[in-house]
Amino acid sequence: MVHEKTVRLFKSLAKLWEPNPDLTVSEWADRYRVLTSETSAEPGPWRTERAPYMRAIMDSVADKETEEVAIMASAQVGKTEFMLNMVGFHIDYDPCPIMFMLPNKNLIDYFSKKRLSTMIDVSPTLRSKVSEAKSRDSGNTIDEKSFPGGYIAIVGANAPASLSSRPIRIVLCDEVDRYPVSAGTEGDPISLALKRTTTFRHNRKHVFVSTPLIKETSRIEQLYNDSTMEEWCLPCPNCGEMQPIKWEKIKFAYEKSDSGQFQIKKVGHRCSSCGFLYPEKEWKKGKGQWVAQKEHSSRRGFHLNQLVSPWSSWEEIVQSFLIAKHEGREKLKVWTNTVLGQSWEEEGEQMDEEELFNRREGYPAPVPDGVKILTAAVDTQDDRFEIEIVGWGAGKESWGIEYHQLYGDLRQPKIWRELDEYLSRTWSKQDGSLYGIACTCIDSGGHFTQEVYRFTAPRESRRIYAIKGQGAQNNEYVPLINGYSRTKREKALLISLGVSEGKAKVMSSLKIREIGPGFCHFPLEYNQKYFEGLTAEKIQTKYSQGVAYRVWKKIRDRNEPLDLRVYNTAALEILNPNLDKEYSSSTNKRRKKRRPGVVSKGVR
Repeated sequence: MVHEKTVRLFKSLAKLWEPNPDLTVSEWADRYRVLTSETSAEPGPWRTERAPYMRAIMDSVADKETEEVAIMASAQVGKTEFMLNMVGFHIDYDPCPIMFMLPNKNLIDYFSKKRLSTMIDVSPTLRSKVSEAKSRDSGNTIDEKSFPGGYIAIVGANAPASLSSRPIRIVLCDEVDRYPVSAGTEGDPISLALKRTTTFRHNRKHVFVSTPLIKETSRIEQLYNDSTMEEWCLPCPNCGEMQPIKWEKIKFAYEKSDSGQFQIKKVGHRCSSCGFLYPEKEWKKGKGQWVAQKEHSSRRGFHLNQLVSPWSSWEEIVQSFLIAKHEGREKLKVWTNTVLGQSWEEEGEQMDEEELFNRREGYPAPVPDGVKILTAAVDTQDDRFEIEIVGWGAGKESWGIEYHQLYGDLRQPKIWRELDEYLSRTWSKQDGSLYGIACTCIDSGGHFTQEVYRFTAPRESRRIYAIKGQGAQNNEYVPLINGYSRTKREKALLISLGVSEGKAKVMSSLKIREIGPGFCHFPLEYNQKYFEGLTAEKIQTKYSQGVAYRVWKKIRDRNEPLDLRVYNTAALEILNPNLDKEYSSSTNKRRKKRRPGVVSKGVR
């Protein structure tokens, strides 16, 4: 009996001392990773073969010849999952200090609880190594999780203290195109993070992952261009030529119904070599491989788009393209970034006020026929209100309706009563139907903040809201609608706006020269000064320690028309209406719907 116990003891000790099997990250994931319905549409054991392009990406991290990996990718290709696989591999198989960097610290809570902790909880091999989060001193907190031989610190790129306080061997940078130029006053967050790996000179790894945004300032595109630049290629079903699946080679036919729905009839990819056209199923049958465009270097780079993803069909991609194209330039920009995994290149730097002035047109009525809804924007000046009413139609096509000024002392109630009366007006179409203002945004950032709050608070039911602009700091992305809060005294709803994003949206629309989605119409009543104010700012690219970022700079003093267009754009986004429907005041005459049916066809 004693002999058997001794044998068992030595066996267990030998098991502890025996080296780990020689696994790659993908092999580890196939053996140990488990997906749940909480985070995946396909719960169960991980299968790399489901998306075979992931294998080389994951395994490159363990490649001794590779120090850096740059992954420029669209959405829905599994990039967060293969980053989590890298984390799991190092927790279980190759423990070391790891840093996982997110664009800002506000994302830490969600990532830690919903993604990382979920992976650990359902994977027994990880759960046994990471202690339970029982207390703040347990070694398992929201932003740091310890395990034998290492830890993972989750940090925000905008939090300098967390980027410069510890040695790190593995740095995983997620969504780098959304990083600020500087972490506070400390400098480039990526440079700060990489300095933490200095002591791990022989086995450190730097992984950069992102959906690209603006071409001129895209970090991930710069990193990818200075790499092996590998593309996932599939063989042509006819000639066998290996090639990447490119959007330019996708050909499709569709029909559009009277209700605005797109019905995709055919989708295929044309071979760049033999010219044959084959559908998605035939292309994806082939065995893919990564093909490098540059000689091997210490940085491997991978580009992925949704056309090769098992979770996105070509029919769905074409559908999303047609919708984005219909809804305007800004939606097409998002589609290019998130579906094709490509950066967006703006056309030209500055709009010409003369070109816009010459685009004015006569309306048959105060409200043109294409308008579905009206919004209003109000800017407070020391002696007046500047107001613009804008009409919106399908695809966010817009019509300037009226630019109005109300003069008076904003400390006195009289001018506020006049503003209330003006915002209560209706404007008519040629058929006599009347349109009221559906939403109004009033700037509260001037000298009359409390007066604005007192005005908007009792009028919230009329969707009259106080807004406050917030500029982008250090290139950090701030969405147009950046948050909602209540003022302490008046209990007024206050909406924070990302004005840099708003100006980008306005300028993008102004550059559209073809009447249709996103196009901006202007009435003959708008004068030269209006267009000078609308184009009073331009975007400039500057550099901070070699990192490119974009800022808006005034080229003329008066920019109220531009601000008002931003506020009107925000009002529309707050409403989020279905612009395929007809909206109006209660006195508007509803039009009869035409019989649904196919009214247009397209082919590409």
